[in-house]
Amino acid sequence: MVRFTYSMYEMTMMSLAPARAWSDATKFIFKNPANPLSHTSMGRKIAAGAEMFERMTRRYGKPAFDLNSTLVAGERVEVREDIVWQKPFCRLIHFARDRDVTRPPQPKLLIVAPLSGHYATLLRGTVEAFLPHYEVYITDWQDARTVPMMMGSFDLDDYIDYLIEISQLLHGEALPGIGLHTLGVCQPSVPLIAAVALMEAAGDKAAPLSMTLMGGPIDTRRSPTAVNKLAQERGTEWFTDNCIQTVPFPQPGMGRPVYPGFLQLSGFMAMNYDRHVDAHRDMFQHLVQGDGDLAEKHREFYDEYLAVMDLTAEYYLQTVATVFVDHALPKGKMKHRGKLVDLKAIRRCGLLTVEGEKDDISGVGQTEAAHDLCPNIPAERKAHHLQLGVGHYGVFNGSRFRAEIVPRINDFISTIAQQRPGKSGKKRLELV
Repeated sequence: MVRFTYSMYEMTMMSLAPARAWSDATKFIFKNPANPLSHTSMGRKIAAGAEMFERMTRRYGKPAFDLNSTLVAGERVEVREDIVWQKPFCRLIHFARDRDVTRPPQPKLLIVAPLSGHYATLLRGTVEAFLPHYEVYITDWQDARTVPMMMGSFDLDDYIDYLIEISQLLHGEALPGIGLHTLGVCQPSVPLIAAVALMEAAGDKAAPLSMTLMGGPIDTRRSPTAVNKLAQERGTEWFTDNCIQTVPFPQPGMGRPVYPGFLQLSGFMAMNYDRHVDAHRDMFQHLVQGDGDLAEKHREFYDEYLAVMDLTAEYYLQTVATVFVDHALPKGKMKHRGKLVDLKAIRRCGLLTVEGEKDDISGVGQTEAAHDLCPNIPAERKAHHLQLGVGHYGVFNGSRFRAEIVPRINDFISTIAQQRPGKSGKKRLELV
């Protein structure tokens, strides 16, 4: 029965289309100032109920970044999105800024977005915070249900290959003296550090000058969270039997085995069920009371949060097995296409780890474990930052991220850029 869940979901979404259209019409009628009932408590409640029904039964599409400008050296400049590299399962977006030739060039920063359910736009605030300081690029992962079967498969090995190829591309385009720096948020921490290790082991000069790992599952045996414990207890076979579905008609990727976005979303929401119920109850009250600002904040958050994508089955299951069940990376047993991933090979690339004190996805210590696994990175090219008072989302977004985490990342990258790679030191880098 579980294998037909995706088809049933598609049928349910299609069958609700008339009801959503009716609720839209109802909302329009009872919010129309020309309707006397729109000014009554009953009318506002009907309009609010109609909007809530439509929002809770729709399929949310991929959001837009909508980053049209930024400040560089105090000057407002326009920003445009350029696709500079593309493969079936990923596009590389460059947030190109209009640059004054008199302004010195800035380093390249590759932001590796998570491939764990949400779109890369979840990092909109992350990109926005770094735009004034770097030439920013981001991996824009594609929804597996939109990729036809003829385009082949995609697994964790392919993910690492993508990162290596992107790094080589950006290194080749870099201006003299301007290096590439990388930042992986959550899930990408593992493939990013693996890609750097493989590049350094091969003597690849395109290896990044630094990597910043934020709230990532480097070693999930440390401070295991509910997510980590579930994977360890159930094992890969359970996820194969209970999470993998086949994309149904009429999606472009029909026939492709995937971990569906709607299943992931149900898991996300179940972790904080009461919080989501309270948030929707509050939005209903805001709509009834006419508090447009608070209602709009709710819309903005859930338009992003409820927009989810499918993951290929081979990528999802390989990640579960490698990272969460076998702990292959911290045990020194992770392989990429049959070749051992040796983190001891990393010597040039600087390493900054960032964690949130209240992170309930990647527990405290899981990301910092990277320092112990990379003993040959000189101490002056390493740093760790524990951000107090934030959870997983706060590690890469929000006021404390902008006020405290971003300056530390900027200081780290600036320090690394001024150092000579390979030079050993005695003191671990301290950021102030």
